[in-house]
Amino acid sequence: MGARIVLFDLGHVVVDWQPLKLYRTLFESEAEAETFVRDVCNMDWHVEHDRGVSMADNAKPLIAKYPHYESQILAWRSQWLDMFEGYVPGMPQLMARLEEARVPLYGLSNLPAEVAEETFDAFPMIKLLRDVIVSGEEKVVKPDQRIYEIALERMGHPDPSHVIFTDDRERNCEAAKALGFKAHHFEGAEGFEKRLKAEGLL
Repeated sequence: MGARIVLFDLGHVVVDWQPLKLYRTLFESEAEAETFVRDVCNMDWHVEHDRGVSMADNAKPLIAKYPHYESQILAWRSQWLDMFEGYVPGMPQLMARLEEARVPLYGLSNLPAEVAEETFDAFPMIKLLRDVIVSGEEKVVKPDQRIYEIALERMGHPDPSHVIFTDDRERNCEAAKALGFKAHHFEGAEGFEKRLKAEGLL
């Protein structure tokens, strides 16, 4: 049986989140910006926000270690929306078609709780989703099994095989499959559209 519900990751699937976009404006050279997002405000540091640690609290030890970067570290929160390039190409149109077909749409995102609402407000297509499970609110991140269980609860306890989950990270897709979800490793709207057609959703 094909899927009946679509569960979206947000970053790199619905919206194009690129921290380097912001830091290119805060450093004089591309090399400096790349070094900063690799060695200072990197994903190992940011994932703590996704787990529910406040950005202010998480910034303190980093500022203590890199005091000369204080303003750039604080910009992670104060200029959060400047990290976005916009929607992932083709995804607003695809979501609108699914909505028109009355397919239930949901979100499951590793996202800091404190920036969730402003992110949703900045990208109104996200509001087509009936609910978004935000890792920072749940204090658990993908690919932990628990966050997929929470998603099932919030979607009304469907059979996992009736849900197709799409994420740009393969390990998150594999975690969903382990619980019985259908999953699609997202590499672009065109490929996902083909999968949705194969599932009978478009």
